[in-house]
Amino acid sequence: MEIMPVAYDHPDALKLNDQVQLEYAERYGDGDLTPLDPAQFAPPRGLYLIAYDDGTPLATGGWRAMERNAEGYADGDAELKRMYVVPGARGRGLARRILAVLEDSARQAGRLRMVLETGNRQPEAIALYTSSGYVPAVPKFGLYRSYDSSRCFSKPL
Repeated sequence: MEIMPVAYDHPDALKLNDQVQLEYAERYGDGDLTPLDPAQFAPPRGLYLIAYDDGTPLATGGWRAMERNAEGYADGDAELKRMYVVPGARGRGLARRILAVLEDSARQAGRLRMVLETGNRQPEAIALYTSSGYVPAVPKFGLYRSYDSSRCFSKPL
């Protein structure tokens, strides 16, 4: 197993992003409409990772720097985005490994807090984050902050 930094618009990242968008659509009726620019995930203001097994992309995740704005972010935030593990590779600890690398990277980049938004139809994600020290964030932030299904979490770095 190898975890490698890649560009957010790398072909393997695009492939996994398409898969996670399909999963969002199955669970919520639509994909994630949060605007994301590949440049947001370029170091030192972000990072995007893919876990590979014998050249096969199995999992992904990234963070992007955020500052105080009208969507509820705070100065020094690092926002976790596109955490995903293909169904056949789930239960192997890949998401937890990627999360740890992303947290270390954001900390080294001087970010103060990791934040994320997920939905109530992703209990596996919520379990990962709460078991990794994330707590419900108040106030909520991001594009979906006013949705009843939105769950926002944060963790000091």
